[in-house]
Amino acid sequence: MKQVIVVNEALRLPRGKLAAQVAHAAVASLLHADAASQRAWFEVGMPKIVLACESLAELLALEAKAQAAGLPCALIQDAGRTVIAAGTQTCLGIGPASAEALSAITGELKLVR
Repeated sequence: MKQVIVVNEALRLPRGKLAAQVAHAAVASLLHADAASQRAWFEVGMPKIVLACESLAELLALEAKAQAAGLPCALIQDAGRTVIAAGTQTCLGIGPASAEALSAITGELKLVR
């Protein structure tokens, strides 16, 4: 069990903003998971990985794949209080789910650096 957060790197978010958006995605996606998946994820130490995609179109395609696979996911839209416009879609949380299910969707993505 793990969780994946995918960041839209086209936005070039400042580090603090990026951290906040990733946190939103992790929590929101967790809340969409069933209780058994939540417990299993907690029991293995809540592993997560933060990956990058290159565009909003890619982020939305990943969301569609996750939904089609029946995985818990949450697309995060910014409130617009700081550095980007309200409604900007910043990142996508997927899981907790099995590493295999997540890899089928995000296995080609690279780590955020």
